[in-house]
Amino acid sequence: MILLGYCVYSLKKEKYYFYFKIISLYLFEMITSQAVIVVCILLLLAYIIDISAKHTKIPSVILLLALGFGVGRLTQWLYIPVADLEPILPVLGTIGLILIVLEGALDLELNNSKFPAIRLALVNALLPILLLAAIITTMFMFFWQLPLRVALVNAIPFCVISSAIAIPSVRGLSVFQREFVIFETSLSDIIGVLFFNFILYNEVIDGHAFGHFGLQMLLIIVISFLAVLCLSFLMAKLSHHVTYTPILILIILIYYVSKIYHLPGLIFILVFGLFLGNLDEIKKFRWVEKFNPAKLDAEVHKFKSITLEATFIVRVLFFMVFGFLLKPEEIINLQTLPFAAGIVGLILLIRYVSLRISRLPIQPLLFIAPRGLITILLFISITGKLTSSHVTSAMIVQTVLLSVIIMMLGLMFYEPVEQNVGTVTNKEARPNAHEAHE
Repeated sequence: MILLGYCVYSLKKEKYYFYFKIISLYLFEMITSQAVIVVCILLLLAYIIDISAKHTKIPSVILLLALGFGVGRLTQWLYIPVADLEPILPVLGTIGLILIVLEGALDLELNNSKFPAIRLALVNALLPILLLAAIITTMFMFFWQLPLRVALVNAIPFCVISSAIAIPSVRGLSVFQREFVIFETSLSDIIGVLFFNFILYNEVIDGHAFGHFGLQMLLIIVISFLAVLCLSFLMAKLSHHVTYTPILILIILIYYVSKIYHLPGLIFILVFGLFLGNLDEIKKFRWVEKFNPAKLDAEVHKFKSITLEATFIVRVLFFMVFGFLLKPEEIINLQTLPFAAGIVGLILLIRYVSLRISRLPIQPLLFIAPRGLITILLFISITGKLTSSHVTSAMIVQTVLLSVIIMMLGLMFYEPVEQNVGTVTNKEARPNAHEAHE
């Protein structure tokens, strides 16, 4: 720093300008090299964390947040200047959400045997969101006298399960449990975003608002169908050595364009992933032959690998940046902690009732309801007169951390029960087979 100050002072004298330029370039190159080295080391550590998560049963997101938080405190302690990373958090979060929903949809198989699980997932995604939104909105209105619309907009982010955290955390569970979590969390993301945007962009809730919403849903379904056909055709016909990058770019482009026009772009992501992941189920339709399904099926396997790699990088960067930006006063804020703890308790209570009604196993599904990426994205989307000084980032951070810690403890102490599924009758198979090993 002293050297830089001296160079700036010497800049006033033309004879020192050349030396100042040389030193500046050297320092810039040195700082850039150090930054690249640090990022590479952090990504390698994240990879080790991801591998170890299956054995330790500690969700990787906890360790990624801790790693980012530790790096953030270290840079402050050593007075290392770091650029403002907050503006890139929504971008990383949105791209991460797209890739995670896409990755989950690519792994799902749709057939007659899966529809009961899809129905259960839809019920357990929709009803808790509506109940939680109603109760938390009432709570905000009672304690802080917030207007109904302001209270509801601020309540919805707490109601949505984070697929970005839940899906990677259930790799060690049974096939049914894993598929149920993928369906439930993906649907929760979609329903939560639809609900949030509906309240956010409609000042008056009336017949016109519902009609406009229905038109948007119809439009996104048509766009999704056409886009899926076009992208699938491109994937089957492209022979260039670079094939999957433009497909991923087009997916992100379509999502962002739909977002500009307030269309639920996650529906397109889900439809596209389910279409590619279930080619075997739709080969019976004649029109599918135009896509050369044999070649397309081979391309889909490669596309899955690319999507998996990209998802890992973006997810790791998001949670490390989020951890880096965390402030100690947000984590230990005693004013918001009772509300955050109350919201998490309410989440578990409603989830318990929902699982009981659906006759699904309580353990470990009860604890797999983390708040995370989607909660943060929705919260930072609230601007202007809809913001509240009472619903702060500290409350969001504490809710996210508490829900993730509870999920971690639930998974760590969960002991799957070995069962012989073949000896179970059809009537008994649903509750018992859920506990079986893969």
